[in-house]
Amino acid sequence: MGFLSDRLRDEGFAPHSFDHFTTRDGLDVASDHLRQCIAGFAGQRVHLVGHSLGGLLAAMVVQANPELSINRIVCLGSPLRGSAAARSLLGFPGGGSLLGRSAELLERGLERWDAPHAIGAIAGQLPFGLGFMLGGVSSPHDGTVAVAETQLPGLTDHRVVSAAHTGLVFSREVAQLTVAFLSDGRFDSKRKAA
Repeated sequence: MGFLSDRLRDEGFAPHSFDHFTTRDGLDVASDHLRQCIAGFAGQRVHLVGHSLGGLLAAMVVQANPELSINRIVCLGSPLRGSAAARSLLGFPGGGSLLGRSAELLERGLERWDAPHAIGAIAGQLPFGLGFMLGGVSSPHDGTVAVAETQLPGLTDHRVVSAAHTGLVFSREVAQLTVAFLSDGRFDSKRKAA
């Protein structure tokens, strides 16, 4: 997330990295840690930007705790509707241990977005990555997450870019879209990152 953090900093945001170990510690520990992190910014405007499982975790926590002082959320390549790659991986010997305690959330995702906060999702459609080799990932996809898996009923906005799953955090276009959404609540904002 370093490149994206630098781009956000250049645009006047003050990024703070949130590390979560959902596969090892589980969703309850990561959720509590995220809630505490948000509480530490009391009185400030807080946005959340998460990649992959990080975006799904952010959405889950905010939806379960709508009273949190959050302004906007951007999910990058997050399997908000659940992950076919994760479901396929669970069918392989040892697959469950690779997903760890995040397996259930990755399998099911969310049904819809019901929280009052603005949330946008950016999906990639450059099909390079190991996830699709597990099977079950429908096209178009970013090599790990299908575009359809990022489309959640109730989203404020959604965009598809030409990037692979890991490449989303390095993409200049993704940085521009993230800045636009955090600034104006839509990806089609006239404001562009420098």
